[in-house]
Amino acid sequence: MILLDGKKTSADIKEEIKAEVSLLKKKGVKVPHLAAILVGNDGASQTYVGAKVKACEYVGFTSTLIRLDDNTTEEELLNKVREVNNNVDIDGLIVQLPLPKHISEIKVTETISPDKDVDGFHPANVGKMALNLPSYLPATPAGIMELLARYDVDTVGKHCVVIGRSHIVGSPMSILMARNTKPGNSTVTLTHSRTQNLKEITLQADIIIVALGKPEFLTADMVKDGVVIVDVGITRVPSTETKSGFRLKGDVKFDEVAEKSSFITPVPGGVGPMTIVSLMMNTLQAVKSRL
Repeated sequence: MILLDGKKTSADIKEEIKAEVSLLKKKGVKVPHLAAILVGNDGASQTYVGAKVKACEYVGFTSTLIRLDDNTTEEELLNKVREVNNNVDIDGLIVQLPLPKHISEIKVTETISPDKDVDGFHPANVGKMALNLPSYLPATPAGIMELLARYDVDTVGKHCVVIGRSHIVGSPMSILMARNTKPGNSTVTLTHSRTQNLKEITLQADIIIVALGKPEFLTADMVKDGVVIVDVGITRVPSTETKSGFRLKGDVKFDEVAEKSSFITPVPGGVGPMTIVSLMMNTLQAVKSRL
């Protein structure tokens, strides 16, 4: 069993990005600039945004964090997005999800300029991804593809089962794994809450990508020997063994599934760090595309 170490891989990529930024500076090219909008005081969102800002600083990017109150209106947020769209110094924009219930995530996503949509959620970028045209890829799926590539995981002709059909992970993941690329060229089955006989399907899978948010959902009796496992889930569960009072669990029952796996991602330290570094890669791409 080989651990797909996202922590180490993302650290390697950060060093590569840092070197590229240094070269851009020497050439007199502008430093990549990523802006993030955070609405409200959600603890997890603040942690994620903080990690993104820290990563920007490490690789030499400029970063701007725009904080807005929970009671910010939808129109106020949309105006702030338009303001960033029109700021020529900013190359990439992310609006941290989830948003307060009175704000439409779809409206916000559609308002972000596709050229600055480094999260890869705008319909224009999703459409280009589906057509295998150059575009910003959604950060988590792109990070997974990069991880598979760097570990030289064979995906060609393999049966890949994706569990979960969210627009953020599951759906784009199914598209990327089926595309005529490397990694890619898999035969993909996209499963979800209405799928019947899920265990029968996962037992046929060479690669399983789980993005459900249900701790330890995938168990050893659901997978065959030699399977490749990518665990996107991360959930806080109560624990008396830690100072924090909780432990992070993935969607896979790691200890028992790892014994049957050829490759597997840990939680934490697998997909999470790759998501952040994918944002960095997209922001760097935004600058390089204009050179």
